[in-house]
Amino acid sequence: MPPGPPGGTLHERGERADTTHDRRKAHGTGARRAPQRDRELMAANNRRMSGKKGAQVGSGGKRRRGLEGKGPTPPAEMRKGHAKQRAAQSKARRAQSARPQRRGGGRSSSELVVGRNPVVEALREGVPASTLYVQQFIDSDERVREALRLASERGGINLMEAPRPELDRMTNGLNHQGLVLQVPPYEYAHPDDLAAAAADAGEDPLIVALDGVTDPRNLGAVVRSVSAFGGHGVVVPERRAAGMTAGAWKTSAGAAARTPVARATNLTRALEAYQKAGLVVVGLDADGEAELGDLDALDGPLVIVVGSEGKGLSRLVGETCDVRVRIPMPGGAESLNAGVAAGIVLYEAARRRA
Repeated sequence: MPPGPPGGTLHERGERADTTHDRRKAHGTGARRAPQRDRELMAANNRRMSGKKGAQVGSGGKRRRGLEGKGPTPPAEMRKGHAKQRAAQSKARRAQSARPQRRGGGRSSSELVVGRNPVVEALREGVPASTLYVQQFIDSDERVREALRLASERGGINLMEAPRPELDRMTNGLNHQGLVLQVPPYEYAHPDDLAAAAADAGEDPLIVALDGVTDPRNLGAVVRSVSAFGGHGVVVPERRAAGMTAGAWKTSAGAAARTPVARATNLTRALEAYQKAGLVVVGLDADGEAELGDLDALDGPLVIVVGSEGKGLSRLVGETCDVRVRIPMPGGAESLNAGVAAGIVLYEAARRRA
C-alpha cells in the first residue's frame, strides 16, 4: 500500500484533534479549579496555625496577654509536686508532731447524781453542779424541798422540770425518785502545775501520787488530808484509777475546791519528771527498806506514792521510787487503806516542816 499523506488520513487526524480538544478542556477545568484548592489549603493551614501563639485578627489581645511574663520562677520548695516541696512538707509535719502539747490534765466526763438522798447530800457537801432536774408532778417531801432550796441558794444551778420518761432515759432506768443532779466535768491540772504552784509560794513541794487506787472515796480522803496538812495536790493516773467523781467530792468535804488534782498519762514518767526537778519520790510499801520515822527526806521537796490496799505499788512505780518506806503497825494489821496511810505520812511531813 502506498504511504499516506504526512498528516495521516483524515480519520487519524480527526482522532488526534478530538484528543487534543479533550486535553485542553481538562486543562481548562483544572485551571479554573486551582483557586478553590488554594483556598482550601489556606483554610487548613490557618486551622493548624490557630493554636500557636502570636497576634491574630479577632483575638482581642488575649494572645498578647498570654505572652506576658508571670513573674520570677518560684523556689523549688513552693512548686507543686516538686521533690523539695514534699521534703519541706514532711519536715513541717515532723516539727508539728514534736511540738509540746498544751499543758493540762484534760477533763472528765459529766456525771449524774441520782436519787433524793444522794442529790441532797451532794448539794450539802458543795459538789459542783450545773443542773437540777425535777420530775413533773412529783410528790414533794422534805428532801425535795431541801434540794430545791439548796440549789436556789447556791446560785448558778439551772432548775429544770422534766417528765418521768425523760428522766428514765437520762438515768438508763435507775431509780431516780424524781431528782437528778448533773455534775459538770472536772478540770484536771497537769502534774507540773503542782510543783510550779509550790515554787510560786516559796515552799518545798509536798505531793501525793496514787497508784492503782480505784475507790473514789479513798481519793476524796487523800485530797482532804493533803489540804489539811499543807500539801500542794494529788496526782492520779489517767487509766485504771479513781477520778474526781461526785463521791470523791463528797468525801473530800469541800477540800477538792481548793486542792488541785492532776492527771498523768503515764504515772512512771510523771514521777521521773519530778525526780529531774529535784523532788524525792517516796513509795509506801509494807516491805519497805526504811521506817517512816527514820526518813530524812520528809522535810524537803517530796512526792509520796501510795498504792492500792490489796496490791500495793506496781512494779514499775516501785522501781522508780528513790526509797520505799513502811509504817510501823504494832497492832499487827497487814495494811492500811490509801486514805489512812497517806494521812499518817502527811502528818509526819507537816510536823517536820513546822
